[in-house]
Amino acid sequence: MAKQTGIIKLKGTIGGISFYKTSDGHLAREKGGVDKNRIQNDPAFQRTRENGSEFGRAGKGGKVLRNAIRVLLQNAKDKRVVSRLTKDLVAIVKTDTTNERGLRTIQDGDLSLLERFEFNLNGKLGATLFAVFTNAFDRVTGDATLNIAAFSPTLRIAAPAGTTHFKVVMGAAELDFANETSTFENDETAILPYAAADTAPIALTSTITANSTLPIVQVLGIEFYQEVNGQMYALKNGAYNALAVVTIDTP
Repeated sequence: MAKQTGIIKLKGTIGGISFYKTSDGHLAREKGGVDKNRIQNDPAFQRTRENGSEFGRAGKGGKVLRNAIRVLLQNAKDKRVVSRLTKDLVAIVKTDTTNERGLRTIQDGDLSLLERFEFNLNGKLGATLFAVFTNAFDRVTGDATLNIAAFSPTLRIAAPAGTTHFKVVMGAAELDFANETSTFENDETAILPYAAADTAPIALTSTITANSTLPIVQVLGIEFYQEVNGQMYALKNGAYNALAVVTIDTP
């Protein structure tokens, strides 16, 4: 893989060299690899097909989760969240001890490995919120709860420069990886002043399907704002907002 330099950037294929743009800039590489038909049918590539099948399953699972929490994720994500999430889900697929290689699934793997996953490495929840919180999920009622005792924002939240206000958000997603569907509910505080002496106690609740037989993921996040002339603006377009998985509950 080579990086393109110069004023004119190329896209496409010329003389067996493919030119393309990525988040890392304009790159170029030599076209090559094994014929697709051979990979799909040659017994020598059985392991390759199995790995590809499981990677594809992990990729679809990541999309199910991202779509489920989209209302919160769109405000707190980095440019590599898709690849990072897929990598973790591939690792989860490999922990499935029920199905044969190539047929292993996310739901039969150890989903607890996804706990504490950070959706935005530019603003990690673990390096942003230092107030003690308790969270729980009641599978019988479908209630996901989050509680934080009163705290001083300037002492317990590491906010980016320019912050005048913040909001705590929480959501719970019921994930059906097999059918690629989900349900999601969320709750949030009002937009709170960052310089306040103390917040009021925070209690958030999201209710999804009672007695669900599917995996549940609970996420917690913080969004930052700057007040200008009485209007609230997302600080730096949400670049430092935090969002992370805080609970994984499986049936």
